[in-house]
Amino acid sequence: MSRILRPQFQQLGVIGCGLIGGSFALAAKRAGLVKRVMGYSKSPSTTEAAKRLGVIDVAAESALLAVSGSDLVLVAVPVSATEATLRAIRHLVQIQPNTLFMDVGSTKADVAIAAQKVLGDLAGQFVPAHPIAGKELAGVQNADAQLFQGRQVVLTPLPENDAAAVQKAAGVWAALGCKVLKMTPENHDAAYAAVSHFPHLLAFAYFQSVMRQPSGREFMELAGTGFRDFTRIAGGDPNVWRDILLANRDEVLHQSQRFRSVLDRFEHWLKEGDRDAIETLLKQVSEARNKWSPAFFDAEDGEPSSHF
Repeated sequence: MSRILRPQFQQLGVIGCGLIGGSFALAAKRAGLVKRVMGYSKSPSTTEAAKRLGVIDVAAESALLAVSGSDLVLVAVPVSATEATLRAIRHLVQIQPNTLFMDVGSTKADVAIAAQKVLGDLAGQFVPAHPIAGKELAGVQNADAQLFQGRQVVLTPLPENDAAAVQKAAGVWAALGCKVLKMTPENHDAAYAAVSHFPHLLAFAYFQSVMRQPSGREFMELAGTGFRDFTRIAGGDPNVWRDILLANRDEVLHQSQRFRSVLDRFEHWLKEGDRDAIETLLKQVSEARNKWSPAFFDAEDGEPSSHF
């Protein structure tokens, strides 16, 4: 990507003042990107808490009012609510042509379709984004101005986006300390199905398989750090993960099939007692894993429980 310029905005409108939206607001203010923050959440108590904690400056009574007068808007709602949210603010997208709109959803193909369906020719103002950041604990009370520092953010531009809009979006995230990547929505969803969405499904399924055994709870009392680390992401928000898994179901199922084929091979070798085959594969995987390190370390494995 070419040199990223630092944009400036008069007002940020945040729709969804939870952990991600709240952290974005704090980070934008700390970085000097915005002068004022308008915030709206479906839950009035969340909006009130955001105002009380200084995350937002003004509490809006609707998504439309949060957008009104804003030249930067962040849609931080569950992916299943993206289309309805865009419908609610479409009027102001039309009359505020210089406003940059972004989301933070964990799936992007569905978000792209929703934006094109609802906004039509106006979709050029909306640049889909996915910051790979979060915490175990959700809620605006856990918002953190440093949340995005040293993290990756993936932009998945729409065909309707011009270069200036994408550059402006990149500038926002770079100012918050992010490394900015660009991918197509389809490539994004395939990649995150492999490294995040399916692993979460696997963690949920594995934990349940242990818990539902007759002696499951006794087994878990004996578990150590390996079990804890492997199942940590199974503590994610069920509503968030239901939406993510359904939104990206085709890619998640593809990863499940690939995993099942490897698991079948392991099971076959175990039944046959094939020590050499098991050792060979374990050695290959162990060596590859020990050589691997992520470009940017994410404590939340890319998809924290509080992320949409």
